[in-house]
Amino acid sequence: MSTERTAKKAARQSVRRHAANKSVLTSLKTYVKKAEALIAGGKLAEAEPAVFRAAEALDRASQKRVIHKNNAARRKSRLMHKYQSAKVAASAN
Repeated sequence: MSTERTAKKAARQSVRRHAANKSVLTSLKTYVKKAEALIAGGKLAEAEPAVFRAAEALDRASQKRVIHKNNAARRKSRLMHKYQSAKVAASAN
């Protein structure tokens, strides 16, 4: 560890940011996992609000700059695609 005051302060800030970002990422993963599990289980009525909650969580994380905005957009796109594909498959049966 450096003895510079600025380096010590940066290290303290990094620890605080990591703790804050970790809680955002953990909740984000939970929302996305729940939505994907409902889609995979075929529970589309319950999956719709879960998908939108996951999309909101992704947006929130990108606004807080916990994840990059393109990362959030890509993950939202993939989640929506899974949901739409499941809806089409369910309506075809």
